[in-house]
Amino acid sequence: MDRLLTIDEYLALGETEPGYSELIGGRLLMSPSPAPGHNKASFRLLAQLEPQLPPDLDGVQDVDVDLELVPPDEPGYARRPDIVVADRAAFERVNEHGGMLRASEVALVVEIVSPGSKRIDNVDKRGEYADAGIPAYWIVDLTAPVSLVAFHRAGEFGYQDSGAVTGVHTSVEPFAATIDLTALG
Repeated sequence: MDRLLTIDEYLALGETEPGYSELIGGRLLMSPSPAPGHNKASFRLLAQLEPQLPPDLDGVQDVDVDLELVPPDEPGYARRPDIVVADRAAFERVNEHGGMLRASEVALVVEIVSPGSKRIDNVDKRGEYADAGIPAYWIVDLTAPVSLVAFHRAGEFGYQDSGAVTGVHTSVEPFAATIDLTALG
């Protein structure tokens, strides 16, 4: 691209093959498709989450989220988390009218660490998701033993966490859930 893209211009590009894209400050970032083990872990995690979600929330894998960090006519920011939990009404809006999920509609994003993504997940995305106001962010590392770090918004300080958990993760926010991390590997 010879210029920076807005969210609408990014949407107009459609899907890219192979791999996937994200929009960072109007710049298109291309990434390879995840490995099968990564995708299986994402599927297994969402399968554990879904029956525990409150009725007003729904979860999905691998969809774009407009981080709403800039006005619509400026170079935008869109990430594609491994798992997104958002308001059911947001999914209905996208299904009926198009567009993408908005950070203000999201309760939780989950990233599963891939080779080469550790710094991006722990630094870049952590800052962007916090700045976007997403209430909760989980990072899952599949390196044995499988671990999960759960971040929650702490006002102007961004995200705070209480360290990596192995075995079983129990959350209270943004909703109550228990995840068997050993089932992800």
